[in-house]
Amino acid sequence: MASAALELMGFFLGLLGMLGTLVATVLPYWQISAHIGSNIVTAVANMRGLWMECVYQSTGAFQCETYNSMLALPSDLQASRALMVISIVLSILAIAVAALGMQCTLCLEGTGAVKSRVAGAGGGLFLTAGFLALIPVAWTTHEVVQTFYRPNVPASMKFELGECLYVGLASALISMLGGGLLCVSCYEEQDGGRGRRHGGGYPYPVGGGMPGVGARTTSQIYRNPTLQVGGVNTSSRGQTLVRSTSDSSHSGTHAVQGVKKPTAAGYDITGYV
Repeated sequence: MASAALELMGFFLGLLGMLGTLVATVLPYWQISAHIGSNIVTAVANMRGLWMECVYQSTGAFQCETYNSMLALPSDLQASRALMVISIVLSILAIAVAALGMQCTLCLEGTGAVKSRVAGAGGGLFLTAGFLALIPVAWTTHEVVQTFYRPNVPASMKFELGECLYVGLASALISMLGGGLLCVSCYEEQDGGRGRRHGGGYPYPVGGGMPGVGARTTSQIYRNPTLQVGGVNTSSRGQTLVRSTSDSSHSGTHAVQGVKKPTAAGYDITGYV
């Protein structure tokens, strides 16, 4: 049950991370114009993304223009595009693979450890997708911060961190967390299977004894010494306490009758094997 709960949690975290990565890739809020110094006019706000550049005016007008040439773009922007797209594709593939290997699905039923390994493979894909999405987000954040603190850059050319960078960072971490939970659930399920396989007891045959040895009976005879007067045993019908144990397949309780022992004081314990 614990591994199934970890699988569900990891799957939904990976799904949430994939949706966040998709939103961060499509929207243009990677860089937002900074209103500092002489650039304090907030009537116009410029925004840049991976695919387009937008302008928002205080009147409510919102205009966007896509980049005309892909080859004319900077190399870091091209690499960011490629990494984000690959991350989304890997996340979609991870969702499909993890759904096949989860315990709550009927796919690959009866295949034993193969099903848990498929879920672990989905977790590995989530980890890879989150790491790939983290690279462009971290690189763009570094570039924005470095450009902002350069004194030779005009205030009108400085940008601040946009909302998509925060969303992309959170989505990458969530995807990696979900992938880690899927991998841990796969390990716990395989370890639990080994524990169940060896937890059935000692590997001795049930009801099997040594050949040629019959039932083992242990008899305990109790005689009350107070019933003996003048050295004469008056407890000919002494009380007999019998405990029988058998290693054969036919176990039961056998009554021992007619057991008569010589006169003795105290306890007389006799064992028959």
